[in-house]
Amino acid sequence: MNNLLHSIRTLSIVIPAYNEGPTIHLILEKIVAVELIHGIKKEILIVNDCSKDHTESAIFQFMEKYPDQDIKYFKHEKNAGKGAALHTGISKASGEYLIIQDADLEYDPEEYNHLLVPVVKGFADVVYGSRFMGSNPHRILFFWHSIGNKFLTFLSNMFTNLNLTDMETCYKLFETKTIQGLTLAEKRFGFEPEVTAKISRVKGIRIYEVGISYYGRTYDEGKKIGWKDGFRAIYCILKYGLFRAA
Repeated sequence: MNNLLHSIRTLSIVIPAYNEGPTIHLILEKIVAVELIHGIKKEILIVNDCSKDHTESAIFQFMEKYPDQDIKYFKHEKNAGKGAALHTGISKASGEYLIIQDADLEYDPEEYNHLLVPVVKGFADVVYGSRFMGSNPHRILFFWHSIGNKFLTFLSNMFTNLNLTDMETCYKLFETKTIQGLTLAEKRFGFEPEVTAKISRVKGIRIYEVGISYYGRTYDEGKKIGWKDGFRAIYCILKYGLFRAA
């Protein structure tokens, strides 16, 4: 266990961003404020997926404000989707572990440590943060959206033989070299079922789940995922789970 503790020097935080100009500085402030357990350092990787608003200038202003922070910025010249932004960030990560963080305020970076605990204790290689377990606060929104999430998780579990409660969660913590070793193809919201299916097939992988908070947004507040993404998720579950596409 001690060797494992010393081996986690840096957590890479991968942030895909699209038209998050009004709020991205708020989530970055929260990330900077978090003190990780065991003195783990943070590497912040922001991937701007060709935003049409002032996301880029907001990021640059933040970087100027915090020159001592390890922040790396990347920009797509064409909008390619959340999954594509994650591919870019994952490929550039240098920490021993990485976590995915949306650029909005739906998830609380204070809870990184909850996901890190099973790793630093030597139990886990992958940790998912579940919005459907534990006693943390959850905003009440969209009945059919929650039913859809649970259905997609159920369907995914059928083909991965996992017992996850929240496959679609943003908060996924991976050993960096393991996820960098996967061939990931989905460029939009199909990333979640694809990465879950492929990570589940890694020999000897130890996947854990912990309860997290969820401060969801309405569509008026900027939520982007819709019913078409749900159908794409079903397609991806079948493609990468049932048919085991590479």
